[in-house]
Amino acid sequence: MAHADSTPTKTTSPPPTSGNENNGELSAAVSRIKVTQVSGPTGGKTGSISSTDVNWTPPPCWYEPVYTPAQLKAFAETDNPLGYVSPHAEWGGRKLWTDHYRDGKDAYNYEDNSLITRAGYDDYNSGKKGYFWRGVARDTADPDSYGCESVMFWQDAGQIPEVPNAPTPKTLAAYAYDKVKVPNTDIELKPATRSTVNAPTWVWLDKGKFTEVKVRAELPDTGLWAETTAKPVALHLDPGTQDAETFPASGDCEINDDGSTGTPYVKGDAGKIPPCGITYLRATYGTPYHLKASITWQISWEGTGGAKGDLPDGTFDTTQDMNVVEYQATNS
Repeated sequence: MAHADSTPTKTTSPPPTSGNENNGELSAAVSRIKVTQVSGPTGGKTGSISSTDVNWTPPPCWYEPVYTPAQLKAFAETDNPLGYVSPHAEWGGRKLWTDHYRDGKDAYNYEDNSLITRAGYDDYNSGKKGYFWRGVARDTADPDSYGCESVMFWQDAGQIPEVPNAPTPKTLAAYAYDKVKVPNTDIELKPATRSTVNAPTWVWLDKGKFTEVKVRAELPDTGLWAETTAKPVALHLDPGTQDAETFPASGDCEINDDGSTGTPYVKGDAGKIPPCGITYLRATYGTPYHLKASITWQISWEGTGGAKGDLPDGTFDTTQDMNVVEYQATNS
């Protein structure tokens, strides 16, 4: 935080076109990336997926265009401008802004524990086509977010800065990863909540329940975009106890292209082995088992210029109570 002027009497924020406001200031953690759901569920209960790769993390920071020359001038020459020039550096007071971006004076900031000098600009680069770019951090408390600490700088229109952590289609794909909302894992059971020792419980998902979810992320004024697609590929059953058998033995029931898995129970199937299901071997005696059903989602992406790739699989699970009794009974 840096203040160049006296005690402020009025503080202004950058114009809405340059970013989102947060408590009267421009937050360095707020991105301009626009996210749109292209396909997938639009109603009902949904949730975010969790990466199966515990070592994978999305980019901690990147750079984005924030101001045109006119927008920066309008902001900098108000009574007492207050805003970020990097994820962790906030300038307060007109003099800091006008000295560097209008009057050509050098600015300084630390990068990798070194003091860096940044050459100033003449009249906000008025008359030129382009944008002033600034670092954005996913989480400013993350130590890795200090990788985008360059003081807000100029880049000609139609160009992406050649700097570390410049945005790419993969950056946008990773940004969209936790914006993917998938439906709750509501499985069908027979018996529904009360099973019998040594009698199979059938598990299935109705046709069309789980289909691809696609999210598009675009960074305005750059031409960069990416679409991240989550495709359901497997349902994993965890009975909640070691005193159980799963079908298949791995507990992984394949999800078909139509979004179904397993086979719905029909009258007369009692005693048969289900293609997807569980047999409990011991009763619960008042304390239910916690059956967990997890959907594995395969994540891929494509973006600007034909770029494409894969991201770590994601999972989403729900848990429900299962009561198991001793006496034998048949499903009906």
